[in-house]
Amino acid sequence: MLENSIHWLQTKFVPLVLPATWQTVEMVLLSTVFSIILGLPLGVLLYVTDKERGIVPKPVLNQIVNRIIDVFRSVPFLVLMIVLFPLCRLIVGKAIGTEATIIPLTIAAAPFVARLVETALKEIDPGVILAAKSMGSTNAQIIFKVLIPESMPSLVDGVTMTIINLIGYSAMAGAIGGGGLGDLAIRYGYQRFQNDVLVASVIVILILVGVIQMTGTRISMHMLKKR
Repeated sequence: MLENSIHWLQTKFVPLVLPATWQTVEMVLLSTVFSIILGLPLGVLLYVTDKERGIVPKPVLNQIVNRIIDVFRSVPFLVLMIVLFPLCRLIVGKAIGTEATIIPLTIAAAPFVARLVETALKEIDPGVILAAKSMGSTNAQIIFKVLIPESMPSLVDGVTMTIINLIGYSAMAGAIGGGGLGDLAIRYGYQRFQNDVLVASVIVILILVGVIQMTGTRISMHMLKKR
């Protein structure tokens, strides 16, 4: 039994599962960073231009940004990935693989992040913003010194949810050669009937999701306690 386990680790886990795990981590980590870079400003823009609660109400701009975000959120990920093949080739020189998959992952997650940011900002007590205005704070100061700091626990929860969704998206990307654990599970577990590799891939994905969720929850709770 022990010899079989060692043999499996040497022939399957180390050469197959570990590299695929790293590819998934790389895709999810980079796409999370890029989606936050894109989604955070969009979410703030949605909030500050809101007709009712925004500090700089601009209903037309708000509606335009809303519609754009809704359109991208409504496109299924695999369809979006295929549509973005030309953009992937333009940026990274190929349409499939780990590096190429980061682009559709980012574009799929950015609207999701924007909505989470908007929701987190709407949870802030309007009295806090009014107090900041009464003290002469500029709009930029209200955004960076009031809105974002006050919403940090909710933003951390949102980032945690985004990472978990991206892990799921990266697994789906394996269906069309996206790399990572999803690709490994399909090529070896489904197409070559190596159920041990399939089960190992699923277990690693579950572990990743569990670790991310636990870490995000702890960070969010710590921030709430420090208030």
